[in-house]
This record gives sequence, C-alpha cells and structure tokens, in this order.
Amino acid sequence: MNLNVGQLTTELIVGFLALFILTKILGKTQISQITPFDFISSIFLGELVGNAMYDDETSVWVILYAILIWGSLIYIIEIVSQKFKGTRKFLEGAPTIVIRKGMIDRDMLKKSKLDINQLQNLVRQKGYFGLKEVEYAILETNGTLSVMPKYEYGSPNRQDMKIYSQEQPELPVTLILDGELNHDNLSTAGLSKKKLMEELHKQGYSAIKEVVYAEMSEGELLVMPFSKPKK
Repeated sequence: MNLNVGQLTTELIVGFLALFILTKILGKTQISQITPFDFISSIFLGELVGNAMYDDETSVWVILYAILIWGSLIYIIEIVSQKFKGTRKFLEGAPTIVIRKGMIDRDMLKKSKLDINQLQNLVRQKGYFGLKEVEYAILETNGTLSVMPKYEYGSPNRQDMKIYSQEQPELPVTLILDGELNHDNLSTAGLSKKKLMEELHKQGYSAIKEVVYAEMSEGELLVMPFSKPKK
C-alpha cells in the first residue's frame, strides 16, 4: 500500500482531535465506566477509523463522518436512557448481588456467567482473601465488584482493636430514583408507602416527585431533592 506520509499524518491528527472532542462531549463516564455496549461500540469505532486511516482512498471527511455518526448514536442512547428510565436496564444493564448476607447467590452468579473461582479473584482484588469476610458483593454493570465487608472485617479491623459487636452492616436500599418510587425496594426496606410519605413530610417534602434520590440505610432515610424543600 502506497500511502502518502503527509496524508497519514493529517488523518491521524484529525482523528485524534475528533475523538478527543467526542470524549469531552460524551462525558467522563464513557472513560471510567465501560459497559458491554461501550466496549462493543469502541471496538467498532477503532476498527472503522483504523481502516479508514490506512486506506489511501479514504479522505479525512470520511473519518470525521464515521466519528460523527458513532458519537451521535452514543449521544442518542445516553439521552434515551436519561429520559426513559425503563430503558436503562436494557441499555446499561443492572447491578447484580452475588453475595447476600454472607451467602453466595448461586442463581445470580450463574445468571452473570461467573464461577466461584472468578468471584474469589474479584473479591481478592478488593483486599478480602476469604468469602467469609464478605457480607454483600455486587457485580456492577462495568464488570467490577463492589464489596461490603462483615462488621468485624471492616477497616480498621475491629478484632485488632478488640471491639466486638453482634451487629452486621445492612445494604442501603434505594427507594426513590429520579422522582419515581421503587415499590419492590419499599417492601425490602420494610416500609409502606404511607410510612415513607410520613418520613418525607417530616423532612419538608410533600410529594415523591420532589425527590431525586432517597435511600434507607441502617434505619435512617437519606433524601436528596431536585430543589430545596419548602418548609
């Protein structure tokens, strides 16, 4: 292939700048949180741009067009997932609890295509060398594992400080997300809608739609509003 060095240099610079600008537009989450969708689209874009750059019959405009189309599709997907909450699980996936209250959930493990050895590997990467140390483990949508240790294995180690307790940590339960109530999590938290509304009223909120996020953690309700509550 006889490719002009000047043309290749120009295409590389233009491609780099275009991808850099596209990354800035799409946001930081496209870098720090790679979902399966992002992974596939990144491979596709890399192959497309790479082939275009080393094809002497391909102009800079073709490269820019390819990047523009790809960026537009990603941007549209992001807008759809923000506007229509029901599409988030399909487009972005959902976290999966693989260890619950110290016990491995084999059904969720199988559903996530994860075996015990892989789970142990991920747990060790979090600094815990035995599954007995883990109270909850959540497989995130980007493939990483979030771990909540048992009380006595928390940092600093309670046993080292001779501090003992029968209490075990509880996983926070999301009750309201983007102004919508999660009825399934409501029952998990042991609350009724009436009781939740009473707690919201105490904090100065008259309706669920005023709340962007609310979670129950260790018996306390954390509320984050769209705007300041009117008291």
